Amino acid sequence: MVSTPENTFGAERTIATAAPSKRDTRLDVLRGLALITIFINHVPGQIFEHLTTKNYGFSDAAEAFVLISGIAVGIAYGSRFKVAAWFETAKKSTKRAFTLYLAHMITTFMTLALFIAGAWLFHRAGLLCEINILAVLTNPQAGIPALMLLGHQIGYNNILPMYGALMLMVPIILLLEAKSPLLALAVSGSVWLLSGIYEIAPHNTLIEGYWFLNPLSWQFLFTIGIVGMMHVRRGGKLPQHPLLMALAAGYVALSFVWVVGQLWGIGNALASLGLPPVITGFDKTFLSLPRLLHVLALTYLVLNIGALSNLLRRPEDNPLVIFGRHSLNIFVAGTILAMVGQVLLYINNGDRIVGPIFVVLGIVIQFVYAYHLERKRKLGRAASAKLKAPQGRALQTVSVRADNGRGINRK
Repeated sequence: MVSTPENTFGAERTIATAAPSKRDTRLDVLRGLALITIFINHVPGQIFEHLTTKNYGFSDAAEAFVLISGIAVGIAYGSRFKVAAWFETAKKSTKRAFTLYLAHMITTFMTLALFIAGAWLFHRAGLLCEINILAVLTNPQAGIPALMLLGHQIGYNNILPMYGALMLMVPIILLLEAKSPLLALAVSGSVWLLSGIYEIAPHNTLIEGYWFLNPLSWQFLFTIGIVGMMHVRRGGKLPQHPLLMALAAGYVALSFVWVVGQLWGIGNALASLGLPPVITGFDKTFLSLPRLLHVLALTYLVLNIGALSNLLRRPEDNPLVIFGRHSLNIFVAGTILAMVGQVLLYINNGDRIVGPIFVVLGIVIQFVYAYHLERKRKLGRAASAKLKAPQGRALQTVSVRADNGRGINRK
């Protein structure tokens, strides 16, 4: 569906003590789990939605996915980054951003087609009023260009534009990181804070409001992933201290109690202190501090609890590893399937049996698709190896003949 170069969106290598040629599968496993969670959340109104991480903490799979993507970019781009070759990195990241844009166009127009077809075939005009579709249909002359220019986003189709914008920022982030990791974090954090305080974000052109996921805010989490990965790649380590472990565990526990106990009134009390919402709120658009701290605390625990970290380190043929390795293609397929699920649930009035059955079937389909992509990847590698092998033998033959010739001349 969408080509996924191995060293850009999902083929990372282990660093530090492991051999350079061995892949660290923990990122693939976590990315696979995030993709499954996103798919489940994108089919709202069925029982599995109540079991996902968003119901047990401030952050959800989107935060995890962006942080993992930052780490992946740190491996794929950062290890080769040279200030003198900055323009080359900019070209690669721009090309990647364009690939993400094309993927977004596929999911967006497939979503439009599915909802329009559902409304027409099943005589359910209400489908056209869902997920920001009506604004496009009532004014297609402005709506279609707005979709193509990212001035309008259909609901549940808003992660890829944000991620594409982050990829355009990669050369700047890496340039700042090369000068000083602390400088990169300071600049990124300042942009995050100012964007949140003054609500600076890309505006919609068709309706009022901003992008659902503001890249100027989410770039901070992305940058943390890049800088952290680069630090470890240079031989550094994450700080390990009982106090930090206690703080991280305590914050995760507090978040759990807060969300499960529906203690949102405390947040309103904190807002009354006069601090900006980006510090005290739980807004996803501007990635408020409680959400940011939650995903960082979870990450710290995962990396520092040895048993948990080892549990995530699976063989390369593990289903979750394969699933996460082909993340972009799986994300596109999962988004389209989720939109089918939304239409199906709508025309069945949110049937309690249809929803869960569809979600299970959708996950199975995505795993089958992932194995298909993996098979194609292996076949492509095998074919490439065969093409290179005769060349290698030919060069060896030439070398032997040259040596024989020199031997004759010497005689």
